[in-house]
Amino acid sequence: MNFGGPTFVLAIIAICTGSWLINNWIRARHGYALEDEWGGKTHRTDDKVVDALREENALLRQQLEATHQRLANVEAIVTDRGFDVANQIEALRRENPALKQDDAR
Repeated sequence: MNFGGPTFVLAIIAICTGSWLINNWIRARHGYALEDEWGGKTHRTDDKVVDALREENALLRQQLEATHQRLANVEAIVTDRGFDVANQIEALRRENPALKQDDAR
């Protein structure tokens, strides 16, 4: 066997990589922190934390959907050609005299 050839170097690299993969597989299986390529540790997240984040994500998605619907309604009102803002404001002022007092302040 030629220890200075590329086959030997590739064999060492393959053995080291395989050992690292097996080591991380065993660590993951038993719940230990995983090692990255530079010797740092990656800790497992708690299932409770993940569930809380999923619930928060679902809530935020619902709020975003409601905001999108409101924005679509506002866009429909603003772009509607038959929409006469001034006339509707004046009609409201005639119906509610308290609005006139607020405007005077």
